[in-house]
Amino acid sequence: MSKVVPDGRELTIRISSENDLVGETVLFSQNPKYMMNAKMMEDGTVAVISKEALEEKIASDSHLAVEMMTWLSAQNRKNQAKFRDMLLHGKKGAFYSTLIRLSNSYGTEAEDGKVINLPFTNQELANFCGTSREVVNRMLAQLRKNNVISIKKGRITILDFDYLKQEIDCENCPIEICTID
Repeated sequence: MSKVVPDGRELTIRISSENDLVGETVLFSQNPKYMMNAKMMEDGTVAVISKEALEEKIASDSHLAVEMMTWLSAQNRKNQAKFRDMLLHGKKGAFYSTLIRLSNSYGTEAEDGKVINLPFTNQELANFCGTSREVVNRMLAQLRKNNVISIKKGRITILDFDYLKQEIDCENCPIEICTID
């Protein structure tokens, strides 16, 4: 899920996975306008539920309404934490936060750290931070130089989580909040 501004820059908001809901921001709104874009990173299937049908089901099923509010609340908390990192700690905070979130979502423990098991281009990483590929290139180079990360075969391994967390004044939010999805 992303937002593209008129000059062509893209800000990636989240990566959705199997059984995720997208387009939820227009529920129960008059004259909805979709302000986000979605693209599939790999082959998959998308199911479409009409806005009206979903709203009707939520209105008539209290269990579904509570589940929807719980999910929306979690999405809101994730967004607040991401925006905190971006606004209070700038590009570096946004990037370090993105690395932590990617590792929480797609990482596996390895001998020397935690490997992010999805390959990302530097431009894709920049899109999560609202910055340029060149800025991400410099930050990656500095993190490698300081032995905070390593990169092998396009996969990033985080070697020093404490460094990243300290740099962004990590609040150690629950793992379900500190993800990229």
